[in-house]
Amino acid sequence: MKASPNLALLPQTILKVLVGSHAHGLATPDSDRDYRSVFVIPTEDLFKLGFKPPSTQWTKGQMDETAWEVSAFLSLATQSHPLVLETFLAPIEQADVWGQRLRSLFPDVWSSEKAFVAFVNYAHNQRQKFLENKDGRPNKYAAAYLRVLQNLCELLETGTFTIHIAPTELGKKILGIKRGEYRTGEVIDLGENLLFTAQKLRATTSHTENLDRINSFLVDLRREYLSDLPPN
Repeated sequence: MKASPNLALLPQTILKVLVGSHAHGLATPDSDRDYRSVFVIPTEDLFKLGFKPPSTQWTKGQMDETAWEVSAFLSLATQSHPLVLETFLAPIEQADVWGQRLRSLFPDVWSSEKAFVAFVNYAHNQRQKFLENKDGRPNKYAAAYLRVLQNLCELLETGTFTIHIAPTELGKKILGIKRGEYRTGEVIDLGENLLFTAQKLRATTSHTENLDRINSFLVDLRREYLSDLPPN
């Protein structure tokens, strides 16, 4: 008879959040539901010969999901990648105690310098796709272009940013863009104004990561996920 697997020795999802247009309040009837999640591998796997850190996992379909092992996730977070920082703030679909503790690290993972570079680069990428009419969906990329710059401005000014932006002034404009109510030049003007605001805020903002808190979290988590000390 085959033995049952020890669940304590399997990867465990500690956090799953809703992202994309449904989280932003900008969904249309044909919008997919997108998720991001963070999982933890058993600590003893780290010490085995031939260990290779798990790569980012993508599940595609009507409900797309991107998943990271917690160390890779936090490494990306300390680079202030906008899609990763969003995971700390997006609506929770599933979270255990460790997932909640992970979310509480948001103030400790980002820096104003790295955030400015990462968010502006991401916005530029979305702007290019908008101008190139990529996939025949320019308004999708226009929305991402403006939203990420607004997120950056809010992050630099307040230390966090709003996920559900539909009720905001910019959110209402993005809904108008999705309906085709704005010309290309008007979208670019909105983006340039947001970039100018972000540049001014960056000049007066200084926020850095707290690596001690991040590492303390990881050490505690790895101890908890040893096979002789199964997670609560």
